[in-house]
Formats: sequence, C-alpha cells, structure tokens
Amino acid sequence: MDLHRVAIFVKVVEEGGFTAAAKALGLPKSSVSRAVSLLEAELGARLLRRTTRSVAPTEAGSAFYERASRGLAEIDEAREAVVELEAEIRGPIRITTSVDAGVSMLSPIVASFIELHPAVRVEVVLTGRVVDLIEEGFDLALRLGPMRDERLVAKRLPSITAAVYGSPAYLARHGTPATVGELAAHRCVLFRSRGRASWTLTGPAGEESVEVGGAVSVDDFAFAVQMVAAGGGLGLLPTFVAERAPIERVLPEHSAPGAPMHLVHAAGRYLPRRVAALRDHLIAALDEAPRGASGRTRRRR
Repeated sequence: MDLHRVAIFVKVVEEGGFTAAAKALGLPKSSVSRAVSLLEAELGARLLRRTTRSVAPTEAGSAFYERASRGLAEIDEAREAVVELEAEIRGPIRITTSVDAGVSMLSPIVASFIELHPAVRVEVVLTGRVVDLIEEGFDLALRLGPMRDERLVAKRLPSITAAVYGSPAYLARHGTPATVGELAAHRCVLFRSRGRASWTLTGPAGEESVEVGGAVSVDDFAFAVQMVAAGGGLGLLPTFVAERAPIERVLPEHSAPGAPMHLVHAAGRYLPRRVAALRDHLIAALDEAPRGASGRTRRRR
C-alpha cells in the first residue's frame, strides 16, 4: 500500500475536503483527488462520499481513517525517536502542579535540569485546579492526593508529611507545647476549617487527636506558612513548605501523614526523550528529598 496516498486521504478527512487538503499539503487539487481514487481502487472500497458541497467519509472510510491516522502518528513518533537519539535534547516541555509544590519543590529541580539540558524550554504552570493534561496539552503534572484518571500513567512518589510549626516570637510569648493535648490551648492557623479543626498526629505513643481553634483559616499553604512566621499561631504544615521558612518545629517526634504524591503523564502516547528525561530527573530528585524526617526544633533553655 502506498503510504503517501494514505497520508493524503487522512489529510482530506481532517481538513474536510479536497481543496483544503490540497492547500495544506501544497499539492494541486487534482493530485489529491487522484491519490484518493487510486487508494480506493487498491482497497476495493469507497472511502469518501463526495457531493457538490461536501466530502465525508463512508463507514468504510471512517474505519480506515481511525486506524490509518493512528498508524501514521506512530510512524511520525518512531521517526522522532530516531532523530532524538542522534541529537541533543531540545524543545518545549509543559508541566503543571500546585503553587505550594511548585515554589517549594519544583523550582530547584527544574533549575538543575535546564543546567544539564540548556536547549530545553520548560513551561511551568502553577494552579490550584486539576488540569486536564490531554485536553490542555501538558506533558507532565506533579499531583498531591489519590489518582483516579485512568487516562494517566502515575509514578507514586514518597508521601508528603505534615508537622506542627510555630514562629520563635510566638513560642517565646506563649510557650512551647510539650504534648499533643497542650495544642488545644494555643491559637492555631487552620487550613480550610472555620474556627475549629481536629489534628491527628502520630508519635511515640501512637496516634493522638486534639481539637484546636484559631481565628484565621486559609486555603493556601504558602500563606499559612507566612501567617505562622508572622506569629499568627501554630500551624500543621507540610514539611516541604515549612522547612524553608523562619519557623520552628514543635513536638518534633510527632507528625501527620500527608497526601500521596504522583508524577503523571498521558497514557498510551509516545513520550519524547526530553519529557522522559525531565520525568526521570524529577523522580530521582523527589525520591531522594526528605519528607519530614527532621525539622527545626525550638531549643529549650
């Protein structure tokens, strides 16, 4: 079968007619029409229904287009893979994650990656919404929480750990809690809770829960860290966000299990070498990164 004719037929279907396909391919309209006619003769079936106003695939044409377009795409991907193997890693990569994860975790990793591969261009989109990778054209996403989209391939990374933090000024004024129960007497910065919240921490005695209260509730961990640093109260914060801030970890033997973290990309698609390289770089860096094994603790005098 002449693949050139197959490619012309696919372009006619995609462009919705012979004239548009001829323009897109840079060929005379007569050459496009003849290529499709020869393909139909070769297959012994009519692929297109032609009228004076439109061109549409027949049932056989739709079935042939669905498989042929996939096959041509795979040939293009195979060609790109061979070209990439012989060339420097270059080109664009689009990745998305939350603001907190992007600022605290992703920025140094992307910086080290482009140092290794200066011909790569990385577009990072930080957003609180769940982006549709396929519809919006993203290569990778770093996501916190359970994965439910079967269209995506997810690499499980170490889970995020949370711990209790306070500013040196707040702890100097109000004292440092020595037990989980003592947290109830402190003003706390709450995350997506109004007035009251239940914190569950795991320590030497196992799992313990405490009801805490606070005048401020936030929906962004970066802002919560700033509130804690400003002396607004104690906060139960992801360690990857808190470790870079001028705050101190209290109850250092206690922590709260956080959300699972995944690096995801679309399933069933060829992954360009540049995207695979950034994926592997991210996995290596995030697997090695600490997840709250230690934190700054207040020195007792």
